[in-house]
Amino acid sequence: MSSQAGVIVAMDWGGSWARTSVVNHAGELMWTTRVPTPQGTGSENMLRVGEEALLEAISWCQSTPILGIGIAVAGPIDVESGIFYTPPNLLELNGISLIEAWQDRLIYPIHIGNDATLAALAEYHLGAGLCQRKVGRDVKTLLYLTISTGVGGGVIDRGNILLGAHGMAAEIGHIKIDTSSSADLCNCGGRGCLEALVSGTAIARKTVNALSNRSETTILNNIDITRLSSQDVFTAYSAGDSLSERIINEVISDLARGISDLIHSFNPDLVVLGGGVTVGLSTTNLLGNLKSQISDSLMSERHKDFEIMYAQLGDSSGMIGASLMVQSSLQDM
Repeated sequence: MSSQAGVIVAMDWGGSWARTSVVNHAGELMWTTRVPTPQGTGSENMLRVGEEALLEAISWCQSTPILGIGIAVAGPIDVESGIFYTPPNLLELNGISLIEAWQDRLIYPIHIGNDATLAALAEYHLGAGLCQRKVGRDVKTLLYLTISTGVGGGVIDRGNILLGAHGMAAEIGHIKIDTSSSADLCNCGGRGCLEALVSGTAIARKTVNALSNRSETTILNNIDITRLSSQDVFTAYSAGDSLSERIINEVISDLARGISDLIHSFNPDLVVLGGGVTVGLSTTNLLGNLKSQISDSLMSERHKDFEIMYAQLGDSSGMIGASLMVQSSLQDM
């Protein structure tokens, strides 16, 4: 990316935390901090907290030139206007433009994008995509999924984000996997979405429902179900627990179906998995099983010509992607 002198102020704003950093041209975080997202306090206070976090980062830069501000946000957002459209984790900001709210006081150009899409951009240039290029494998199209509380993602083709007409492409968590009338309800209001079937929230919910039936013996009976997490289920899976095996096998099957549909749509040569649920996939060595199930349902050898690997940049991917978005805008000027 650009070697222009200067730094970028980047923020990754989610439902729990607003993480802010100063990023150099190489995508390295030079300074970072985080503040809790003040849920339930009203849009005005939420905007104030976010603005103060950015001003703190700007102040840290002192005399170092600032090239712009990049913000990765959780939820659908119009990337040109900066307006939120019913963001489930930042619902109090629905209909508000961060660009209009902050531009006058922050002075520097503000660029905004979806957090999962920007994480995909970071993984393409500086994460998993870079790892592939280092071993001589060119990456043309990257498909990224983050599987955590929800499911999001992004598609990068030849280094560029697939945005769609309104900047809201690749809402991967809401492709339909189960079309039955009894399919699990998703936070978006629909049923049978990928997010409703394979997210960490979904895994915990499926397990709690099964435990409530008390129909089989499981080591998870010893866990407080009000605190049960997807990681508890993966741990029980590793111990040979039959209930956990059934649930995780269902999740792998649904995830494989979703990814195969996405591969048919976008024909990636690299699939990257991030988010908390991938920790469970890694500790249980399920990636090979997942790839096998995906490949079995693909229509051609060309579609089967892909690699799958875990994300490399961790929690910093959104901020790194936000900084790359700013750099890209400078190159387009």
